Amino acid sequence: MSKCEQCIIREFNSLKALTKDELIRISGCKTSKEIKKGDVIFEEGDTINGVYCIKEGICKLSKLSANGKDQIIKLVVKGDLLGKNSIIREETSNLTATALNDMEVCFIPKNEIINDLKKNTDFSLDVLKQMAKDLKDSDNIIVNMAQKSVKQRLADILVYIHESFGVDDDGYLSVILSREDYANVVGTATESAIRILSQFKKEDLISTHGKQIKIIDLNGLKQME
Repeated sequence: MSKCEQCIIREFNSLKALTKDELIRISGCKTSKEIKKGDVIFEEGDTINGVYCIKEGICKLSKLSANGKDQIIKLVVKGDLLGKNSIIREETSNLTATALNDMEVCFIPKNEIINDLKKNTDFSLDVLKQMAKDLKDSDNIIVNMAQKSVKQRLADILVYIHESFGVDDDGYLSVILSREDYANVVGTATESAIRILSQFKKEDLISTHGKQIKIIDLNGLKQME
């Protein structure tokens, strides 16, 4: 098990603001976990007793809507801290976290994080900045839902995945989502997402192989009207 003070992953999140002694203390009480693709890390309504530092893999954060459909709010990736909002609010989770591929995470108990928030102002400020960014991202999602068509939103998520996570050796998006996941990201019916992706394929914007998607015309997706 790697030590927090020697782990490069912490440079991607608020843990970088902790002192060496604080990291050594956290390293002594954290636990490493492997999470299989499709497994639920925590569910909406669960009490979260710590934060998860993502060492490998990607998970989706989703919320169950009134009509019983999952709305995907965010993709959480390598380097992110998962669950910090719930422990700071001292409330149960308002989202469900599900692994999109095999993941490796480190779980840090709530008491350790709260202790550092109280004592280390640099750490507290960094966490606040990240929470402010999350709120900004949420605002953008709300605006996009109101002002952009489903077609534009689906093009946007393809561009986002391409630019944020890259492609595999064969040129396919490295993050593989189901057609239902794409529908849940953009807030539409699965049949509608399938139809629009088929349209993108006919227009030579993308190609597909099973669930895999390869972007052929990135600029065309960016300029979608």
